[in-house]
Amino acid sequence: MLIDGAGPALLPVPASDAARRRILVDALRPDDAPAAQDQAPEDLARPADLAPLGDDTALVVATSGSTGTPKGAMLSASALNASAVATEERLAGPGRWLLALPAHHIAGLQVVLRSLLAGAEPHVLDVSAGFDPLSLPGAVRSLEAAAGDRPLYTSLIPGQLRKVLNHSSASPAAALARFHTVLLGGAATEPELLDRAAAAGIHVVRTYGSSETAGGCVYDGVPLAGTEVEIDDDSRVWLGGPTVAAGYRNAPGHEAFSRPGWFRTEDAGSFADDGGLRILGRLDTAVSVGGLTIVPQVVEAALMAHPAISEAVVVGVPDARLGHRLAAAIVPAPSVSVPPPAELSSWVRERLGRHSEPATYDVMAELPVLANGKADRKEIERRVR
Repeated sequence: MLIDGAGPALLPVPASDAARRRILVDALRPDDAPAAQDQAPEDLARPADLAPLGDDTALVVATSGSTGTPKGAMLSASALNASAVATEERLAGPGRWLLALPAHHIAGLQVVLRSLLAGAEPHVLDVSAGFDPLSLPGAVRSLEAAAGDRPLYTSLIPGQLRKVLNHSSASPAAALARFHTVLLGGAATEPELLDRAAAAGIHVVRTYGSSETAGGCVYDGVPLAGTEVEIDDDSRVWLGGPTVAAGYRNAPGHEAFSRPGWFRTEDAGSFADDGGLRILGRLDTAVSVGGLTIVPQVVEAALMAHPAISEAVVVGVPDARLGHRLAAAIVPAPSVSVPPPAELSSWVRERLGRHSEPATYDVMAELPVLANGKADRKEIERRVR
């Protein structure tokens, strides 16, 4: 079993995407078998060498990304077990889980692993065609019938929670309120969404982590048992502890694992007054505008604090004078008129200063997303140029 180290290492792949499966198998082979003989896409070079799998390696999990060769985090059975046990300890003990995320991504995998640890299969929602909030009431009835006195848990991304709260029927939100805890991760969550969830009686715990840390390892800013957090002089977040991967299968010696037992993230962070971790944004998406470095997620949070904005993604696009300028893709809140650009710029300027104002605003019915539910920033850059 995965959490006790028995059996060979596994590579989770999407069941419904043959092209993606071939890419992952060719790049991240979880054994020493040769790569597939059919020609790989030209932009996906097979790795010249692969890092050896440890005796304890249980999973090789593809990191997120829409183009190029994905990196494969090598997770040991002990790392997976440490994550699942620490989660049970932080929550209310073993429970029954609803799987509402793709099972080949780390957040979905962790629902499966936590269920294994609890000795119960998760209730699985079919999200291959998208997440339907109306599937929640029936799922909760099934879970409650089987759970006995055990608590109910699930993991969602902010977009799913937003769909629940924006639904014309109140039944999805009422169903979600029956869960002891809804773990929410994968992207930044605006305070307004958390306030709406609390008002609906939904207990949300924000999680922070990645494939390289066996999923979320910091809950509501507080590390799980065994996890350590450091912030270096460049404001970069480092995560250490028993849940950290052994490295990348197809990138031996990668600098992200230059410190044994630690993972160097691409996130900027700080410690709040109460000592909790606060993520400011992604260092690898930072934009230089006229020589000033802007973290897009900070601007996005300011925009989503506006009552008329449901979602926002800010990207940098080339500019002849400044090098780059900020462009915002926004999704309006339901049944609300989109404010004029001048009003939105004034809103941002009052909170962050003139240098953080987007130069343009593109209104979209919905944001393009990657398979893992995160915003597809490259596609947004293409649309807003």
